[in-house]
Amino acid sequence: MPRKAQMTRKTKETDITLILNLDGKGVYDIKTSIPFLDHMLSLFARHGLFDLTIKARGDVDVDYHHTVEDVGICLGDALKKAVGGKAGIKRYGSATVPMDEAIASVTIDISERPYLVYKAALPKKGRIKNFDPDLVEDFLHALVSKSGITLHVSAPYGRNIHHIIEAVFKALGRALREAVTRDPRIKGVMSTKGRL
Repeated sequence: MPRKAQMTRKTKETDITLILNLDGKGVYDIKTSIPFLDHMLSLFARHGLFDLTIKARGDVDVDYHHTVEDVGICLGDALKKAVGGKAGIKRYGSATVPMDEAIASVTIDISERPYLVYKAALPKKGRIKNFDPDLVEDFLHALVSKSGITLHVSAPYGRNIHHIIEAVFKALGRALREAVTRDPRIKGVMSTKGRL
């Protein structure tokens, strides 16, 4: 059976519906009203081979922060639900992705120990259109907190902010795809404790 989850989140600031299929083909339909976030999440889905649908409305006239963070919350909740008991999954995943002059490495442990290390050497050139690059860390923090994963992100260099963040999201998709992949040789969970 495909590992799927649907999440909704409605607050005074946002209204979000998200559907995630970990065993998809990289098909996506993402409308958050934040074009750059839509682009990054499309890359994440395509490179992770996840089917991902997101419909989000938020108070973007105030700021993008609430919508970005709440989409991260919903994606984290969906990931946790879709992975389920974690039996048979590889648990760990890593990927390094270049994007022209930039590069990003992402390493994941589906561990039930939420922890984020985010080291991105972003040039101080302001925003990408209206998108504040600092929101990427807020998004990842929300994702980690709700999914219970350990996530290390390193983007040590790059000239173009768009390229750096694009490499991060592509690497995130590829690393997560590896971590959630089932291996028939793994019986139960990949831990000597007997549980994660």
